[in-house]
Formats: sequence, structure tokens, C-alpha cells
Amino acid sequence: MAHEVPALPYDYAALEPHIDEQTMHLHHDKHHQAYVNNLNAAIEKHPDLAKHSAEDLLRNINSVPEDVRTTVRNNGGGHVNHSMFWAIMKPKGGGEPSGPIADQIKKDFGSFEDFKKQFNDAAAKQFGSGWGWLIWDGKLKVITTANQDSPLMQGHFPILGNDVWEHAYYLKYQNRRPDYLAAWWNTVNWDEVNKRFAQAKK
Repeated sequence: MAHEVPALPYDYAALEPHIDEQTMHLHHDKHHQAYVNNLNAAIEKHPDLAKHSAEDLLRNINSVPEDVRTTVRNNGGGHVNHSMFWAIMKPKGGGEPSGPIADQIKKDFGSFEDFKKQFNDAAAKQFGSGWGWLIWDGKLKVITTANQDSPLMQGHFPILGNDVWEHAYYLKYQNRRPDYLAAWWNTVNWDEVNKRFAQAKK
């Protein structure tokens, strides 16, 4: 089965005013679709790769044939990262986290505000394109990756991530990445983040 772009779980305009409708159309329908098309084209050259999930391809990136490894890394990463991204946002999201992730954030960062500050600071300073992540490594940690690299490639399951490629925010925020990072928290789906936290601990 070829990889496919998952449908958005909400309307393209549902995250307004924080993320604009036009950006959502371009980001989901054009950028994410391009990653999937390129990933599928790479897999066609090595049909045995088709039996693996995109996540497993990233976890074992060094065993992907060398002639398609960079393509799988970039586009498989783009596919997996964006599939998570759409799911951890929702209309009228945001606010304070609740449940196990809230307790763990308090334990590991002191407070939600302190965590947010650390996350936004790391993501704002990520040079060029990349992502800010929350991962579980015996405790919660904030990391960044370049391009479409996934924490899966380092043996970590991403609990939450924010896309700081310019295509994620430029139409609305232009060069004001910190403004986008601040607004993005109003879209977070904490129920989904709690599910991913439970998965990460397994």
C-alpha cells in the first residue's frame, strides 16, 4: 500500500485566527502531498520497503538502501512529522494541559509557562528549517531537529512538535517566527498529546 496524506481532522479554516486557512491548504495539500509523492516514488525503486511503516523506515534509516536513503529521510520524515502535526492541533484547542502530561510538565519544567518559554526559545533559535519537539527520555526534554528529521531517528518518540519551516507560518506571520510560536499554543490538542505521551512511555 502506498503512503497517503491523512485527511485533516477539522476544516481548513478551523484554526483561524492562529493559523490561516490559506496556509493550511498549502501546507496540507501541497507540501505534505509532495513528501508523500516523493516517499512513494523512492519506495517503488525498492519494493521490499513497502512492507514497513514510514515510522519504521525512519527508526531504521541506516538500513534503507543508500540510493534512496536521503529521499526517505527527508520525505518520510516530512510525512510522519506532518501526520503528527495535524493530529495534535484542534479548533478551540490550547489552554493549560491536563492529565498525565500536565503533571509531568510540572515535574520536569517547574510550570507550564516555564516549559512553553523553553520550547518557544529552542524553536525560535532553530536555524533555518526544522522542528521543535517534546520527547520522553526518562523525563520530558525539549529538542530541535533540522529539516524534516524526526526524533524517531534518534530512538525517541515525539510527543508534541511544532513546524518552524517558513511554509508553516510565512503567509500570516512573515519573518515573525516568535509570534507564530506564541499563537500556536492556542491550537494544541492536549487529549492527543496525552495519548502520545502514554505511547512514548511504552
